[in-house]
Amino acid sequence: MTTTPLPSAEIARLIDHTLLKPEATVADVEALVAEAVDLGTYSVCVSPSMLPVAIPEGSGLKVAAVCGFPSGKHTSAIKAAEAAESVARGADEIDMVIDVGAAKAGSFDAVEADIAAVRRAVPAPTVLKVIIEAAALTDDEIVGACRAAVAAGADFVKTSTGFHPAGGASVHAVELMARTVEGRLGVKASGGVRTIEDARAHVAAGATRLGVSGSAALLGGGASAGASSPAGSSY
Repeated sequence: MTTTPLPSAEIARLIDHTLLKPEATVADVEALVAEAVDLGTYSVCVSPSMLPVAIPEGSGLKVAAVCGFPSGKHTSAIKAAEAAESVARGADEIDMVIDVGAAKAGSFDAVEADIAAVRRAVPAPTVLKVIIEAAALTDDEIVGACRAAVAAGADFVKTSTGFHPAGGASVHAVELMARTVEGRLGVKASGGVRTIEDARAHVAAGATRLGVSGSAALLGGGASAGASSPAGSSY
């Protein structure tokens, strides 16, 4: 049986249109928002220092902010405070980075505690996504990190920051993450999702959200406001 590929408009509604370049300016974020509204993306995702973000009334566009980004090597208290401040400044969603080293060491209780600290700081209805940096983990470590996110009450697991040298999203990682969370959490594929074919492949593998900087190019609209990522970034 042949499955009809998702049309571009439906892919757009899964996209967090992302701008995390260190050199991003207020004008860049304003352009990002305008482009997101034009493309019909779900949200914009920005650095905490760029908040608050002015969203056109009636657009329905959500605002996400990263936390503990990009290394995850912040204390839980700092991550929790950063997340709470971002929500106070208008973020609807938080994309936090775990301590990847804790996952590599098999310390999944510590990973769970880290996520839980942020969850307490930003309870529902704030959406909490947990970046596990899947390309740097083994399959067993991916499963352990996803289980920790479920236990800590997160809303999504997310493949990557897009800034790690190990790489970004892969279909294999998305499939494994989706199997592990069993529909209890969403799955966000980010890092290197550059074409509509990439997007459709990750959605078919189980992704329910996509992190994309070059959204206009992916959706067929040419150059994107967020398309020029810093060296080493594949977001």
